[in-house]
Amino acid sequence: MTSNSSPPALLRVLASEVLDPPPVWLMRQAGRYLPEYRSLRAKSGGFLEFCYSPAAAAEATLQPVLRFGFDAAILFSDILVVADGLGAKVAFREGEGPVLEPVSAKGLARLSVARVREHLAPVYETVARVRSALDRGRALIGFAGAPWTVACYMAEGGGSRDFSMPKAWMWRDPKSFGALIDLLVEATVQHLAAQIEAGADCVQLFDSWAGVLPDAEFRRYVIEPTARIVRGLKERHPGARVIGFPRGAGAMLNEYAREARVDAVGLDYTVPLAAGRSVQDHLPVQGNLDPILLLAGGTAMQARIREIRRAFSAKPHIFNLGHGILPNTPLEHVAALVAAVRAKP
Repeated sequence: MTSNSSPPALLRVLASEVLDPPPVWLMRQAGRYLPEYRSLRAKSGGFLEFCYSPAAAAEATLQPVLRFGFDAAILFSDILVVADGLGAKVAFREGEGPVLEPVSAKGLARLSVARVREHLAPVYETVARVRSALDRGRALIGFAGAPWTVACYMAEGGGSRDFSMPKAWMWRDPKSFGALIDLLVEATVQHLAAQIEAGADCVQLFDSWAGVLPDAEFRRYVIEPTARIVRGLKERHPGARVIGFPRGAGAMLNEYAREARVDAVGLDYTVPLAAGRSVQDHLPVQGNLDPILLLAGGTAMQARIREIRRAFSAKPHIFNLGHGILPNTPLEHVAALVAAVRAKP
């Protein structure tokens, strides 16, 4: 890739600059919708093995940028590598997703923050490989799962419709559940700091299950841990930029924007554009095309892209989906999205 001396557009927006057109990248832009990804994945063993293979993970990270010219690459990894690094037993089963040995209050003693950096060293090597290969005009995004979301998988032992196990634990024994959150905060700061040190330009915190919490618990287990992570990361790296993605935050979105200390807020696809504009009163926003509209393509997708661009054009905005790209998304729809975002209004 060619070099570029100007700061990446994504970082300019995170510094509150308004750009037209806005930078564009897509959550899960490296993945199964790409034939080159499927070919690489078929040669890479189990999913965690793939995540911990720097050469393969770096190639997967770069594939969508090479094909579509996105303004940023996001590290190919998984939010559960932090749980794995702490000593939880994480596996991925085909057609089933993540499977973990459930963690309870009695099992907290077997988790250790001290082993995280060493265990996840291959992830940081991936970051360094990507940064050395990536055009300097494009940002490299590192990421982690937010503590509440990772705790959900750890307590439940995998995915769930309602995450009854972590919710019951947090109400029955808030002290020990808080201890798990504390471990995850510390581990996440270390993980994100290591990515910044390896070459990531900014990071994103994915709180995919923030929306299952009532307001008081949202403050305690989403906003407060996020603020602690951002504070801890910026103590180590004062220039670090953090995008928060509290999926399903709903009416708590503005409070998150005010209190979580992040530099930008990712909007899921359920957020009305007027509500997103109110978040822009505090911070840059990112989002928020419905991934199914990208799957459908055509005039409906084009109209919504124009609508999103108009709604957020007056203040800093990063164009993205409101959740991850779907595996059966046609390649031509992704190319059309990028062209539409970059077209003159």
